[in-house]
Amino acid sequence: MEHIAFTEVTEEADMADHFDANSFLKGLDAIFDAHEQAKKAEPYLLQGLTDAENAHDDAGQLTVLNEIMGFYRSQSRHDDNQWMVQRALELASRMGIEGTEAWTTTLINAATSMRAAGRYDQAEDLYRQALDSALKTYDPTDRRLAALHNNLSILYSETKRLDKSEAELREALRILESSSPNANEDLDVASTHTNLALTLLAEDKTEGAAAHAKKALEIYRDGHLEHSAHYASALAGYAQVCYHTSLFVDAVDAYRHALAVIEECYGTDNDYWRVTESNLNDAIKAARELGMSVPDENPYAGGNAERPADTSALGATPAVATGPAADTPVSAANSLLEDEQAAKADIAATLDRKPMTGLQLAKAYWEAYGKPLIEEKYPEYKGRIAAGLVGHGSECYGFDDEISQDHDFGPGFCLWLTAEDYAKIGEQLQADYEALPQTFEGYGPREQTARAQGAGRRVGVFEIGQFFTSITGYPEAPAEDAPHEWLMLDEATLAAATNGQIFTDPLGRFSKVRQGFKLMPQDVQVSLISRRLGMIAQAGQYNLPRMLKRGDGAAAWLSIGEFVKATSSLVFLLNNPVSVGYLPYYKWSFAALRKLSRRIATVLGDVPEQLETVMRLGSAACYGGAGFGEGGKGAAPAAAKINETVEHICAEIVKTLNREGLTTSSETFLEWQRPYVEEHIESADPALRSL
Repeated sequence: MEHIAFTEVTEEADMADHFDANSFLKGLDAIFDAHEQAKKAEPYLLQGLTDAENAHDDAGQLTVLNEIMGFYRSQSRHDDNQWMVQRALELASRMGIEGTEAWTTTLINAATSMRAAGRYDQAEDLYRQALDSALKTYDPTDRRLAALHNNLSILYSETKRLDKSEAELREALRILESSSPNANEDLDVASTHTNLALTLLAEDKTEGAAAHAKKALEIYRDGHLEHSAHYASALAGYAQVCYHTSLFVDAVDAYRHALAVIEECYGTDNDYWRVTESNLNDAIKAARELGMSVPDENPYAGGNAERPADTSALGATPAVATGPAADTPVSAANSLLEDEQAAKADIAATLDRKPMTGLQLAKAYWEAYGKPLIEEKYPEYKGRIAAGLVGHGSECYGFDDEISQDHDFGPGFCLWLTAEDYAKIGEQLQADYEALPQTFEGYGPREQTARAQGAGRRVGVFEIGQFFTSITGYPEAPAEDAPHEWLMLDEATLAAATNGQIFTDPLGRFSKVRQGFKLMPQDVQVSLISRRLGMIAQAGQYNLPRMLKRGDGAAAWLSIGEFVKATSSLVFLLNNPVSVGYLPYYKWSFAALRKLSRRIATVLGDVPEQLETVMRLGSAACYGGAGFGEGGKGAAPAAAKINETVEHICAEIVKTLNREGLTTSSETFLEWQRPYVEEHIESADPALRSL
């Protein structure tokens, strides 16, 4: 087993009574090496967690929790694992390790646990957070990044989003091939080709599936990796493609070869053997029903597993079998490159428009036309140009739907260049971008409103600094010692600068600038928390009940609005923008809050629903309920419920401030919490403090 021991520099590190993470991991390895994990692993893990807690070693606890997550996942103990996942995320957040490899690793382990438990929405959100973190903590060619894309692909496959599964696998393959000293003999590359083949097969893209299945076997052969246990998966994947394309004799041969490898590596008393044997029997039956000749004996049995499989059959696409002679193949593309070119031609001929979000459409359009444009016309810049979709527009937040498609929607993506590269090729690249097909997958041409054209355009070619200047007024995030500049950037602006997706960023330049806007200085974040507490107190706890008593419905209505805005902002600030982003502009505030509330270990996760209750009752509280579905009962009951809900929210906020170490006071009128919170501001800059 491979483990990661997290480290943290603390005063306790010098104590004699401490938790030795490396010794703990060695002991765990010994249990697994002795195959005693069924009886001894859980007691050992739980004792290790207790020892780390007693030593006040947060890093040690996180190490153990990551191991427990993996163990419980392997045992399918998903309910038990939920608590461990939540503890790990809360601990990691409390340790302040965001932006480190330890944070990325914890997110990946938590996401994989959620995926195994079938909690796909939570898993996807955690994987996305892990990807954002990985962009900062991993090199662009780090193979762990490829593994993360592979994990996301599995999630998308399990949730029947095959197009996204395919895209993640292609990105994983790109990373692996670019990082491998010899991609033609790389086992990880081979495994990804197999996964991609099966995904394409599920999408009925048989030519592409065949090409990738063949490539996987070629890598095992060229790298002399036929004795690897993974070779059986490649053979079984190849066999599945053969079966799907009616090459039943070839499927039988590959399944038999896979069984020989499984027997060599695992024996025959396992589910892997039994499933493969069942598939073999299905292939034999299908072949014989069509009168095809199938040998009775397995030619690979008896230690002959190294014999290479014949992959010539999938060099062509067979006709659908309709009789004994129907297995004669017809000519088709023989290479992956030809398969991708054919896929592009198929896109132009698509008859039915697939439902796609703006981000999905942008990425697919980039893959089909943007990437080939760079590779063919600007090969020397291939490793320098970033692509993605970030900025203004509901699609950049992932909140778009069919209603959103009536304006500023259609095929398009962003290309981001350094100032040096933009000066050399920016103008010509923009012309080439504009020459790309205007329709794609049944969408387009892109209809752009006046505000999304010219200097305000949302897609096309941009110089990195100018792109961020157009959104924020700054080419890069303000300095940490310039808090007044940070305070002039409202959260909606910061949300627009840090949303969306980056499809590729080989230089990492764009990602670095984007991440800079996520890394709000701690003093600024605390100052904003204090300001939000003040507005929540003034609008919700003080003015709202007074305006309701006066019968000034309009003023009470506005007080509710200010209370809701300030509380919504506080929820994002307390969950840390580097992890969850910023509250977007009002139109999408509650879409963002609902999404945030579905995350594991979200701070104040139940507050968004309570805010909606306050807003829903506002009509009755402010205007007596007439015509608002409140039965004409008048304002009093609704007003009482709103005041009760506001105070309940404020009490939860105080508990959270105490738990996060921002206050030691239990005072629930939030204005009086501000001095305690502002004690944590280290800068002497008066702009950060309340009057």
